[in-house]
Amino acid sequence: MIDRYSRDEMKNIWTLNSKFKYYLDVEMAVCKAYNKIGVISDEVLKDILSKASFSVERIDEIEREVRHDVIAFLTNVNENVGENSRYIHMGMTSSDVIDTALALQMRDAGNIILNDLDKLLQTLKYKAKEHKNTVCIGRSHGVHAEPMTFGIKLCGYIDIFERVKRNFEKALDESSVGQISGPVGTYSNINPEIEKIACELLKLKSAKFSTQIIARDIHANYIQALALIASCIEQIAVELRHLQRTEVLEVEEGFAKGQKGSSAMPHKKNPISSENLSGLARIVRSNSVAALENVVLWHERDISHSSAERIIFPDSAILIDYMLTRLENTINNLVIHKENMLKNTNMFGGIVFSQKVLLSLCNKGLSREDAYKLVQKNALNAFNNNADFKENLLNDNEILNILSKDEIEACFNIKDYLKNINTIYDRFGI
Repeated sequence: MIDRYSRDEMKNIWTLNSKFKYYLDVEMAVCKAYNKIGVISDEVLKDILSKASFSVERIDEIEREVRHDVIAFLTNVNENVGENSRYIHMGMTSSDVIDTALALQMRDAGNIILNDLDKLLQTLKYKAKEHKNTVCIGRSHGVHAEPMTFGIKLCGYIDIFERVKRNFEKALDESSVGQISGPVGTYSNINPEIEKIACELLKLKSAKFSTQIIARDIHANYIQALALIASCIEQIAVELRHLQRTEVLEVEEGFAKGQKGSSAMPHKKNPISSENLSGLARIVRSNSVAALENVVLWHERDISHSSAERIIFPDSAILIDYMLTRLENTINNLVIHKENMLKNTNMFGGIVFSQKVLLSLCNKGLSREDAYKLVQKNALNAFNNNADFKENLLNDNEILNILSKDEIEACFNIKDYLKNINTIYDRFGI
């Protein structure tokens, strides 16, 4: 089952009610900052904090007239606060609220995503440990290469997701900045100390520089980090889709009791989760293009970025939360067909052991070029005629003049291919 608690938590960050709650958090942090420097008395601050509230319905009603969501929000809050509302939004501009609130949303969403990444990594490590010695074939260009284990394959994904997690952590840290700097970022009607105190209260860093908005390369970097996560999710998804093909059938997505794969063909069990993840990765990547386009704005600011951000931030964050959770669930419930992995590895009489034969011939003094020709001849014969590579070698007098039958047999010892896997596992602490 997909963790709905995580999904609901992420979804709730991006609701209208939450957006205005974040706005209110920013406004109240600024009021507290004014109190700290002595502009707002303790009594007034207490009154503001006790009365400051909003109603989405009332904000919508006001916005239909004023055509400005921040003004509508402030008007509604002021209605509830009364006389002391004159201290709210003092010296600020709309983007001081919007961008600082967005930073809070990005941070809270980001923390959920980091937790999702941790869960995925934990599952990958568990599965890698479980299948450390589960022999499978490694492929290059989609073609059989040499034996490996399914656990080693999973170690590669652990490496990838540890890296994308670090990348996202950096992007999250860089985006956790707020601003309370006024219309063009010059603090013309507000003390810079207000920004410092308010951001500290909100557990954000103060932007080193802002121009009424926080520079959008920061936001693009955040979305690009999500897009990279999406691509790495799809990397695993595409691998699982291939491995579930009927001709391969090394793994399958879990198939629940009563589940059906096709309206027409009762035998079907399809990799629907992996295909779903491949499709959603395209959406997140496309959102990163919009984020890059948002970097270029007129002068100190315009609002061409605003409409796009209302879509790409909630959509990307919600999708990545969903995708990571679904991928973790998919991997956790994978059906592993060890016997098919071994069967595929030994196809055509073990032609994937060809390099061992090549090296053995070279060690006996044969040139690499001559050794390659001898081995390739026998391998291609097995491949083209559905024959047995080992039998071909054992019946090739040119080979037998150089290698004994026991030496040929030794080339097919799969343990030689796995002798160094502990070195790889030690790097991951598994």
